[in-house]
Amino acid sequence: MNRSINHTHDPNLRSWVESANQTKTDFPIQNLPFGIFRPRNTIEKPHIGIAIGEQILDLFVCREVGLLQGLPERLQEVCLESNLNELMALGNWATSALRDRLSLLLRLNGSNPPLDQKILLPMTSAELLLPAQIGDYTDFYASIFHATNVGKLFRPDHPLLPNYKYVPIAYHGRASSIIVSGTTIKRPQGQQKSPEESTPIFAPSQLLDYEMEVGFFVGSGNKLGQPITIDKAEEHIFGLCLLNDWSARDIQAWEYQPLGPFLGKSFATTISPWVVTLEALAPFRCPAFSRPEGDPSPLSYLYSQLDHQLGGINLTVELLLSSAQMRAQKMKPLRLSRASFGQMYWTIAQMLTHHTSNGCNLRSGDLLASGTISGAEEGSQGSLLEITRLGSQPIELPTGEVRSFLADGDEVILHGYCEQKGSARIGFGKCRGMVSSRLTDQV
Repeated sequence: MNRSINHTHDPNLRSWVESANQTKTDFPIQNLPFGIFRPRNTIEKPHIGIAIGEQILDLFVCREVGLLQGLPERLQEVCLESNLNELMALGNWATSALRDRLSLLLRLNGSNPPLDQKILLPMTSAELLLPAQIGDYTDFYASIFHATNVGKLFRPDHPLLPNYKYVPIAYHGRASSIIVSGTTIKRPQGQQKSPEESTPIFAPSQLLDYEMEVGFFVGSGNKLGQPITIDKAEEHIFGLCLLNDWSARDIQAWEYQPLGPFLGKSFATTISPWVVTLEALAPFRCPAFSRPEGDPSPLSYLYSQLDHQLGGINLTVELLLSSAQMRAQKMKPLRLSRASFGQMYWTIAQMLTHHTSNGCNLRSGDLLASGTISGAEEGSQGSLLEITRLGSQPIELPTGEVRSFLADGDEVILHGYCEQKGSARIGFGKCRGMVSSRLTDQV
């Protein structure tokens, strides 16, 4: 199972790629996340890559020069693809076998000299692309702290709706507007109505927000009408990434009743380019969130003993903000939030199981998201909506600027990492997006 520890997790492993041995690298040899890349400023066919320190290992070239010999032929073939979908479809046995080979290939071994550097490309020379062709996207609402914080703003006496503790709430998002880290976010326009006005207006959003989330990709899918049980759920999850669910709160507030999010969400969702596999995360599994006394137990189809014991992931997610003025003055980004993914009310297995419980078929490359990650403490709220209490308590930036919501030129940066004694620290890289009133390709 993906929670098993093996030789690829050995914290003493070192790589002949020297940058992978740096103390705070996100991509040591114990991580080996998957992504899609091509040389910058080219139109070459994208290749599957593995992040290792400040380099990318090119799986296409590895296969061509015979470094993957001995692996199943189909597994070698999918390493020639230009997205991860076919690899995801093979299931977790395939990524486990590939991870095992790559760990041996990249580790520093006194009897083997470093490999030909042609299999590597510096990250600074690469354009990183979306990891998969994403057919469907579903965003959950799995943090009880976020749900409570938001509920208090609108329903102070009853912040949580009656179904929250029984059912993993979600909405079906827009896959076509999922973009990779570094892509500029154009401020959306839409209908808005203030309480003082009798009719709505159509205008650029003034209450643009971020949501700090984790996404996870479906590996092997399921057939229509065949639910995935909670015991099998993680066999259908390929890996995790960081995700920013951009939200136009003024558009959302007017449109969401009675059917929920629409144009206030569908204009953009940013994800990080590297997908960290469940196997890489095995040392950081932890018990699922401990429900407070008096909360109902999950219904039987959402409960397993193993998921209860090891369904959580000890993953820290941080969000930083950098304004145009801060960058002009060479100031570091300001951290607005730090929260633990291990504090989600619902596990990734419960989310996937519930999604398929009615017979809904998930496909390889589909993306599911956790919903905003927030904690109980100040400094752990994962959106400006919560931090500024719907804009009533603006925050001050180091430049003296104030923010209730995002301004043009603001860059939002998510960073995630797993760190604990006895294990090698691994990270997710960055998930970045800059707000602009004009649409350009990259920040």
